[in-house]
Amino acid sequence: MLKRIGLFVLTNLAILVMLSIIMTIVSWVFGVNFGQIAGSNQNYGTLLIYAAIIGFTGSIISLFMSKTMAKSTMGLQMIDVENPRNGVERWLVEVIAKLAEIKGVAMPEVGIYHGEPNAFATGPSKNNSLVAVSDGLLASMNREEVEAVLAHEMSHVANGDMVTMTLMQGVINTFVVFLSRVIGNIVDRVILRNEEDGPGAGYFITSLVLDIVLGLLGSMLVMAYSRHREFQADAGAAKALGSTVPMINALARLGGQPANELPGNVKGFGINGGIGSLFASHPSIEERIKALRELQVK
Repeated sequence: MLKRIGLFVLTNLAILVMLSIIMTIVSWVFGVNFGQIAGSNQNYGTLLIYAAIIGFTGSIISLFMSKTMAKSTMGLQMIDVENPRNGVERWLVEVIAKLAEIKGVAMPEVGIYHGEPNAFATGPSKNNSLVAVSDGLLASMNREEVEAVLAHEMSHVANGDMVTMTLMQGVINTFVVFLSRVIGNIVDRVILRNEEDGPGAGYFITSLVLDIVLGLLGSMLVMAYSRHREFQADAGAAKALGSTVPMINALARLGGQPANELPGNVKGFGINGGIGSLFASHPSIEERIKALRELQVK
């Protein structure tokens, strides 16, 4: 727990430092005056640059730190792919290597962690990734089902879902910051009639409230796309294995298991996630099985 808190604090400090450095460089090199993001001289172009820096910096840093964060927070036991320690590790490496070849991506790092049945993929790119599986999943499924789960995770890798989600989250964050401050300035200037050069309380209160409201709406869009990605990864797994049966069986078995909470930076790429709301990263098991049964595997 202390390690997770420490990594969370360090990550956010790194984001704050990078924000400061980027804004200083942009201001110095391009002459951008970030004092114009609010008040009587609000400049939409400057505000959009500011919003993009805020929106993308955290997402990009999280993407590049995703493997390190996963290893630390999940307590992964990394497998030496050149020298597996036992038969289970050797089999995992062989299966993932085969799937990587089928998907046309580089061999990912492979790890095992202690926990309820689940698995996830993360990493900054499809050729620099990490796939991990829980000991609970290895113990509760047969090898055909585990292979289906691994094929699902490798589909996430091959589809570039980690990068796509980072870019999408960055765009959403940018528009949340931009719109909240534009509307906040309008409320402050037009409705509350603040005639001072700088922003008033109305700007800060409105911006804060809209950051929350628009952030929630943005999260709904991101989660809707995340659910779409899960269907795509299921289909990718079925195509890689030449049959929908192993993936259906794996999902059916997971349907009787409690959803394991993964850290935020890898949760969207887990096999088993939250179910049943607009903020769920995964569709229900029933929906996924139904989609697979309707899929024609060639």
